[in-house]
Amino acid sequence: MIHGVFQRSALLAAVFVASTAGAQTPSPLHTQVSPIVSGMYPSLEALYKDLHANPEIAFQEVRTAGKMAEEMRKLGFEVTEKVGGTGVVAIYKNGAGPTVLVRTELDALPMEEKTGLPYASKAKTLSNGRESFVAHSCGHDIHMASWVGTARTLLAMKDQWKGTLMFVAQPAEETVSGAKAMIADGLFKRFPKPDYAFALHTSPSPYGFVGYKVGAISSNSDSIEITFKGRGGHGSAPDKTIDPIAIAARFVTDVQTVVSREKDPAEFGVVTIGAIQGGTVGNIIPDTVVLRGTVRSYSPQVREKLLAGIRRTANAAAMMGGAPEPAVELVPGGAAVVNDEVVVKRTVTALKAAFGDPKVVAVPPISASEDFSEFVNAGVPSMFFFVGVLSPEDVAASMKPGGKPLAFNHSPFFAPVPEPSIKTSVEAMSVAVLTTMAPK
Repeated sequence: MIHGVFQRSALLAAVFVASTAGAQTPSPLHTQVSPIVSGMYPSLEALYKDLHANPEIAFQEVRTAGKMAEEMRKLGFEVTEKVGGTGVVAIYKNGAGPTVLVRTELDALPMEEKTGLPYASKAKTLSNGRESFVAHSCGHDIHMASWVGTARTLLAMKDQWKGTLMFVAQPAEETVSGAKAMIADGLFKRFPKPDYAFALHTSPSPYGFVGYKVGAISSNSDSIEITFKGRGGHGSAPDKTIDPIAIAARFVTDVQTVVSREKDPAEFGVVTIGAIQGGTVGNIIPDTVVLRGTVRSYSPQVREKLLAGIRRTANAAAMMGGAPEPAVELVPGGAAVVNDEVVVKRTVTALKAAFGDPKVVAVPPISASEDFSEFVNAGVPSMFFFVGVLSPEDVAASMKPGGKPLAFNHSPFFAPVPEPSIKTSVEAMSVAVLTTMAPK
């Protein structure tokens, strides 16, 4: 995913405190699911390690998509490939009942892995015209192994549910474009439109825990690209130029007042400038400077205020510098994922019965974005939830003064612990789907 960084303190504190609570007797449903998952686990871990060692970036996930399609065909799903580029749709009909979508992502990130794991990725590819390493540093490989495991579990228990499973392997989540591409390619016209949808994501929190939230659980994400135009010249004669670097620097500082002075302090909003490109050498003032960044928010009102403020501040900075009007491009990205209250409450009741109340924790929304929102906003009541994947000891140590910081998603050192992370993910997703599809 997930674009941005998880909000660390509240999420980790919640699960760490919960870890000290007593155990709870698992539900009959979980008692049935757990042995099935344990029996297949070795093959799921082997699949995970294969995916981890052979990652592919957005819309290049040919091998990855092929493996997902192969796994689903073995189970008897009707499989369609190349939906929205490299997406896979697998359908399994089991009588009259609801259609439930279960989503996984296929893509990895154009970055180098530095975990030192024996199955670490050494893959390279072309990204934006340059050779780059590729790594599953966000956890999509955990998601895929869990997706396959959930499908196997549900088919092993198909006498206990009715309806249609719609397993979707989505490309290009990291570029916030794969879900949109699948919908544009007729996902909900060529295939049944689901009644409900579920997705999970790895969280840098202790394994064995599930995090949930009613309402917005991720952020809106928008991209900024601004070209400030000046008049180039010699660095010794700035009066003969219009310096776009000075204008850009003023903008970087001033735009933060939109966050600190125009937005309600109680509302979430972040403006980040991540790249500035301009000039070639120290004694030449360039003609142009390009800035790129991102905007995060939860509510539509804050999103609109931030975008309007960015445009106004850019124009004002240029005007103050006597420069031409800048080219301001604000590109909409992923919308916030808003979980359905009814779906969440029903599912959380089942998850708490399965894992015990202390292991299923309400968490704050994250400041990252996720294009699972495209399925939600198509009118599908949904639940997106988190599964912890790190050692509880490491998490506890990181929370102490001077403790070693955790490697979060998108870190080159991000290294989920496969067992029991995959088991928990499969069990949680299987319980969620079974609860939705069990005959009333």
